[in-house]
Amino acid sequence: MEQSVTYTYYPGCTLRTKARDLDEYTRSSAAALGIALVEPDEWQCCGGAYTTARDELATKLSAVRTLNAAKERGNALVTVCYACHNVIKQTNYDISHDEDMAAKINNYMKLAQPYTGETTVYHYLELLRDVVGFDELKKAVKNPFKGKKIAAYYGCLLLRPGKKLAMDDPENPSIMEDFIRAVGGTPVIYSQRNECCGGYITMEDKAQAAKRSGAVMSSAKDMGADMMITACPLCLYNLKKNSGSDLPVYYFTELLAEALGLKDVPETAPEGKDEANG
Repeated sequence: MEQSVTYTYYPGCTLRTKARDLDEYTRSSAAALGIALVEPDEWQCCGGAYTTARDELATKLSAVRTLNAAKERGNALVTVCYACHNVIKQTNYDISHDEDMAAKINNYMKLAQPYTGETTVYHYLELLRDVVGFDELKKAVKNPFKGKKIAAYYGCLLLRPGKKLAMDDPENPSIMEDFIRAVGGTPVIYSQRNECCGGYITMEDKAQAAKRSGAVMSSAKDMGADMMITACPLCLYNLKKNSGSDLPVYYFTELLAEALGLKDVPETAPEGKDEANG
């Protein structure tokens, strides 16, 4: 991309606190690909989970503020954390398809102009696929993951509900595998890639979380994976800390930054350096 294109960027709470490195990988890789990411002013937590009750509006107001901020700037909105993406995109879908919900939210928020779902919402993976293009991304790669077998972990919320998120086939997706090919790796298909890792029950039932995350990791390792990538900070934490597996797990933006030559390459990447940031 020859000229920088600006997008409104919602990093979310985790990427601004416990996972700042994941945010840095996102920003640096976007800049290298000709994308300028600008945060909305005074954004708030997205709510963390989408409440499906039709009469529950309070938890959706933060998402609407963020969506409206992008609308006022004339930008599409980009998210990276898949929980944030799930909340914001579901909110956007519902407010554009439910006139009663839109009327109540707009009446409460008293915006200068009503918001009715005008903003286009991209997950960063969608932006790479649909705007940058995986073929163009491949051309920008400096450190390809040649010979590395990489398992993509989708989890629960990246693709579901399929009609509202409309990112990929929720049962047989390919977006992360295509990303892996673009950075030079070989994708590994395994049975647990769309199953829950137990991240949301980690505090309540650590044993069950360990069982679920262990099943995911074992499934990938049994199919010959050298490493795993995910698009959820909570899944990343759970798979690394609770699974008991020695299979390395990375956030997809970390691999992207490595492939673009923007950070030190860990031992699982081509040059074989220390796994300092895994």
